[in-house]
Amino acid sequence: MEVKDRIEELRRLLEQYGYEYYVLDRPTVPDSEYDRLLRELTELEAENPEWITPDSPTQRVGAAPLDAFNKVTHDLPMLSLGNVFDEEEIREWVERIERSLGRSTTYVAELKFDGLAISLKYEEGRFVRGATRGDGTVGEDITQNLRTIKALPLRLRDAETVEVRGEAYMPKRSFEALNEEREANEEPLFANPRNAAAGSLRQLDSSITASRNLSLFAYGVGINTLAARSHSEAMKELSRLGFPVNQEMRTCETVEEILDFIHHWTTERPNLPYEIDGVVLKVDRYDDQEELGFTAKSPRFATAYKFPAEEVMTTVEDVDFSVGRTGKVTPRARFSPVVVAGSTVTYATLHNADFIKEKDIRLHDKVIIKKAGDVIPAVVSVVTSERSGTEAEIEFPERCPACSSELVRLEGEADIRCVSPECPAQLVEGMIHFVSRTAMNIDGLGEKVVRQLYDKGAIHTVADLYRLDREELLTYERMGETSVDKLLAAVDASKGNSLERLLFGLGIRLVGQKAAYLLAERFETMEGIAQATYDDILAIEGVGSKIADSVKQYFDHPEAQHLVADLAGLGLNQRFLGQKVDHANAPLAGKTIVLTGTLESLKRSEAGKRLQALGADVTGSVSKKTDILVAGEKAGSKLTKAETLGIEIWDETRLLSELAKYE
Repeated sequence: MEVKDRIEELRRLLEQYGYEYYVLDRPTVPDSEYDRLLRELTELEAENPEWITPDSPTQRVGAAPLDAFNKVTHDLPMLSLGNVFDEEEIREWVERIERSLGRSTTYVAELKFDGLAISLKYEEGRFVRGATRGDGTVGEDITQNLRTIKALPLRLRDAETVEVRGEAYMPKRSFEALNEEREANEEPLFANPRNAAAGSLRQLDSSITASRNLSLFAYGVGINTLAARSHSEAMKELSRLGFPVNQEMRTCETVEEILDFIHHWTTERPNLPYEIDGVVLKVDRYDDQEELGFTAKSPRFATAYKFPAEEVMTTVEDVDFSVGRTGKVTPRARFSPVVVAGSTVTYATLHNADFIKEKDIRLHDKVIIKKAGDVIPAVVSVVTSERSGTEAEIEFPERCPACSSELVRLEGEADIRCVSPECPAQLVEGMIHFVSRTAMNIDGLGEKVVRQLYDKGAIHTVADLYRLDREELLTYERMGETSVDKLLAAVDASKGNSLERLLFGLGIRLVGQKAAYLLAERFETMEGIAQATYDDILAIEGVGSKIADSVKQYFDHPEAQHLVADLAGLGLNQRFLGQKVDHANAPLAGKTIVLTGTLESLKRSEAGKRLQALGADVTGSVSKKTDILVAGEKAGSKLTKAETLGIEIWDETRLLSELAKYE
């Protein structure tokens, strides 16, 4: 086959696979096959640059930075929609439509995406220009940035000339990943996916846009050569041509059907992988649309229903302070109860003193709250215009709410902490962490049981868990012989855990599972870690200065030394039982892997250990730095996020194959 023919064949295959993935949501090849073909095409085009075309799948990575965006005059104005806000206004809109037509008609109800409106122009099937809505008449040319969106077809399945109207948006998972990255780089966070999408598309450097993992939905057409006679027919045509068209669109014959659609998505919107802020209603038939016409600003045949505001106002009634296992004192505002996004909100964290000062939050203030990610209540701002003079500044306690020890604010930190080793709040939270599944994994010792044992005086430190008396336990509420025997057996079994579990369970500040494993693997014994110098610890790849400093401070403390010796005397293993890995030459060296879902052949913890033994860095959360996601049965949000980020995904069969290949 001629090279030029192979290039064209690769483009055709990649376009087909992209269509199946983004439009049909039914991929027929694994991501690895798509990546292999894309690499081959990239190499052939690099060797034959004269055959590179703007619609090649290789041209999505971004081009040279622009100096500025050029202005674009839309062939047809991109008019804004009128709004309706309640059931009565929806009924009035429908009545007005049917009164003007002199008969009933068919409507289309669609989700109103919370992103950036865009215009996409195609000539003979090839994408030639993309623009923002702007003021409706003149927008900005963002063609280079739009090319980076994988869901956008660069070449249509037919040689149509058409202008497509749509919405570019940032999926929730992409938004979370972007803000995680910005937080790690100490950059300002984006307030919401809409702002993030708009900011991404207005980057002068399109390689930045390419890294943001945007997507889009087509929702309308301008001037076109399609044969569609209605909006619903046009959407089917756009889907056939290769555009992602939202499948939640519904045709409605009556106002009751419209209201059912709105009520459904008012409740279900948090479950969508993207943000919506309402529902768009349109008359379906184009001849009816033409008869209804336009006002100066908007079409008469369409309107938008806006969901009730997700940001609501309430009053700060009081502020409580709680102490976590690391001693961090966290302020929590108590509000006058208010309904936000379908549930009653009474509390929200205020994070730290700097957060309170920055937003100038005071007792009895009127504040605007929302649910961050439609889940976690958060204070957005203070309504200073509502202040009456009775508001009071929020004062942090000088002493710990749990033990009355003096609180401190360490240099360079925003948090205020209790540093007393005898603080009961820290002790209890520390013991709950110690027995947790990811630490010592002591079955039967949940939070309620730990608190009961502490309140009864049976335990004061984690070492006391290994001194529990069977006869005494039997006197406690809900402690029968069977449950007590199982609990004690689980406690005894935990003595054999490998060093990294014990190290993580101790709750040393900043030492997570990964750092605990790296420390245990490097020094092999608890004694080796305790005697290691700051420089020895810092020399471990993946362990930074703050972790090294925290580890040294912990083991230099006499009480920590006593606890470690006490645990050793009680028979707890303090050696690394895993296989030491030559990380530089291991087969999976440099690969960051996340496991999710249920595996049939082995436990996830066992799979993680075997992957680590092959040099992989096994972590618990998916991010842009993740190389591979192992997805078992019932894989949930991590799988969705990995798909959004384009991460390689293994099923259990592939995992077992890779393990067998190297072990």
